[in-house]
Amino acid sequence: MSEQLLSSRNLAFELYEVLDAEALTARPRFAEHNRETFDAALGTARSLAEKYFAPHNRKGDEHEPRYVDGRAELIAEVKPAVQAFLDAGLLNANRDFDVGGMQLPSLVSQACFAHFQAANAGTTAYPFLTMGAANLIESFGDETQKRLFLQPMIDGRFFGTMALTEPHAGSSLADIRTRAEPVGDGSYRLKGNKIFISAGDHELSENIVHMVLAKLPDAPAGVKGISLFIVPKYRVDADGRLGARNDVTLAGLFHKMGWRGTTSTALNFGDNGQCIGYLVGQPHQGLAYMFQMMNEARIGVGMGAVMLGYAGYLYSLDYARQRPQGRQVDNKDPHSPPVPIIEHADVRRMLLMQKAYVEGAFDLGLYAARLFDDTHTAPDATTREQAQQLLDLLTPIVKSWPSAFCLKANELAIQILGGHGYTRDYPVEQYYRDNRLNPIHEGTEGIQSLDLLGRKLAQNGGAGLKHLIRLIAATAERASHHPNLDALRQPLEQLVNRLQAATLALLGDLAQGKAAAALANSALYLKVFGHCVIGWRWLEQAIHAELGLLKEVEADRDFYQGKLQAARYFLIWEVPGCHTELALLEARDDTCLGMHEGWF
Repeated sequence: MSEQLLSSRNLAFELYEVLDAEALTARPRFAEHNRETFDAALGTARSLAEKYFAPHNRKGDEHEPRYVDGRAELIAEVKPAVQAFLDAGLLNANRDFDVGGMQLPSLVSQACFAHFQAANAGTTAYPFLTMGAANLIESFGDETQKRLFLQPMIDGRFFGTMALTEPHAGSSLADIRTRAEPVGDGSYRLKGNKIFISAGDHELSENIVHMVLAKLPDAPAGVKGISLFIVPKYRVDADGRLGARNDVTLAGLFHKMGWRGTTSTALNFGDNGQCIGYLVGQPHQGLAYMFQMMNEARIGVGMGAVMLGYAGYLYSLDYARQRPQGRQVDNKDPHSPPVPIIEHADVRRMLLMQKAYVEGAFDLGLYAARLFDDTHTAPDATTREQAQQLLDLLTPIVKSWPSAFCLKANELAIQILGGHGYTRDYPVEQYYRDNRLNPIHEGTEGIQSLDLLGRKLAQNGGAGLKHLIRLIAATAERASHHPNLDALRQPLEQLVNRLQAATLALLGDLAQGKAAAALANSALYLKVFGHCVIGWRWLEQAIHAELGLLKEVEADRDFYQGKLQAARYFLIWEVPGCHTELALLEARDDTCLGMHEGWF
C-alpha cells in the first residue's frame, strides 16, 4: 500500500489549488517561505509519522498505559517517537524564528500535524495538548509564568494538559468544586478532583504543566466564578530549577475503548493540602481564557477525526483493489475468475461515501487553519475581523461534523473488509474505536449544537453567518460559469435558501424567550448546517477540479474526475436529504421535547 496516512496528491490539491498556500508567502510573516520549504516540512512530517508513529499504533492499543506505583507507565516506543517530533521542530512549527520556531502558516503546520494524527492518535495527543497549553500561557500568563513554564514547554522539556472535568459535573463546568486558596505570597493552594485528563501523567518530559479550572473563595456562582491556574507536577523555583513533587496525585487510569495509547487520568489536587498553583490572568476570567485552548482543541479533535477516517478509507480502498471475491452480476459463468471487490457497485458506493466524507472534512479542517492565518496576518483589519467571525462560527462544525461522518467512514471501511474488518488482525476496527471518542471529546455533539444555534449564529449581530452566506453565494456564482456543475450547484443553493429562512425563524424564537422549543432539535440543525458547509466546500473543490481538467495533464485526469464524482455524490445524494430535518425544524416538532421521563 503506497499511501497509508493521506493522499499526497490530494494534499497538494488542497494546499496549492484550493486554498492557495503560496499566496501566504506574500505576507511579511511568511516571506522567507515558499512552496519548496512548505513541501520540505510536509515531507519531514510524513517521514517521521511513518517511521516513528505508525509502527507502534497497534502496540499502543494492545498494551495501554499501566498504573504502576502511583505513576503511568507507557510502552517504550512512545518516548522516541515524541522526541523525534520535538527534534524536528514540529512542536513550534507556528512560532517565531527568533524563539526557535519554523514560522510556518497554520495551514501548513496543520497539514504537517495531520500525518501524525493519521499515524497514531494515542501518541500524538501528548504534543497536541502541550501546544495548546503553551499557547494559553503565552496569551494570558505573566512574564514570570512565561519564563518558568512557557519557555520549557517551547523547549520540549515540559508538557501540558487541560484539567476541566470533575466527577460530579461532567461537561457542566459551572458546577466545578475544585477550590484555590490564596497563600499570601502570590501562589495558591488547590484542592479538588479532575477526571478524564488526557496525558495527565507520564514520564515523557521533565515536568507536566496542568492548566486547571478552579474557584476562589470569593467566586460568584456559575461560570462567572471560574479562574485558571498553572499547577505543575513538580514544583519550580524562581530560577527555573525543578523541586519536590507537587501535591498532584495520579488516582488511577481510565480504560477507554479507543485512544488507548493516551493516558486518561483521574487526578487529585491537594490531598495533603500542599498543591501549589499560580493564577493566570485575572480572577474569575478562567473560562474565557480556557476557551482559547478549548477551541484549538475542538479544531484539533475535528482534524483528528478526519485523519482516522482518512486512514480507514485508504486502507479499505487498497483492500478493495486487492481482494478478489465474486463476479459481476451479469456474469453467469462460474468458471470465470473472481473480480476485485472494487468492481462491485455497492463497494464503490461505500468507497465513494468515504471519499466524500473524509475529503470534504479534510478541506474544511484546512480551511479553518487558513482562516486562523487570516485572523493574524491578513493585510487589513476588515479581513482579519471577518476571518475571526467566520472561524468562531465554523468551530462547532469543524469539531462535530468530522466526528460524526468520518466515524461513519470508519464504519464503512469495516463493512468493506467484511468479516476481516471486524477482527483485530486489520487496523480498521481500531480506527473506528479511536474515532468513536471524538463525538464526545471537547464537548459532545449536543454541546456543539447548542453552541452553534444558541450562541454562535447571533454573535456580533450575525456577522459570521452573513459573511458565510456571501462566500457560499460567491462560490455558486463562480460555479455557474461551469455548465457541468449546474446539477451540483442547484441543490446547495436550494438548501442555503431554506436554511436561511429556518435560521431566522429559530433566532426569532430565541429572541422572544422561547429557548426550550427553539433549541430542542438543535442536533438536527447542527447536521443540516454542517452539510451545508461541507456542500459549499465540495462545490469549491469541484470548481478547481474543472479548472484542473482544462490543463489537460493526462496524469491528473483520474484525480480530477474522482473529485468531481465525490462532489456529485455529496451534493446530489447527501444534501437533498437535509430537507427532512429542515421540515422538522420549521414545524418546531416537539416529539423529543414532549417525551416524559416516565414514558421510557
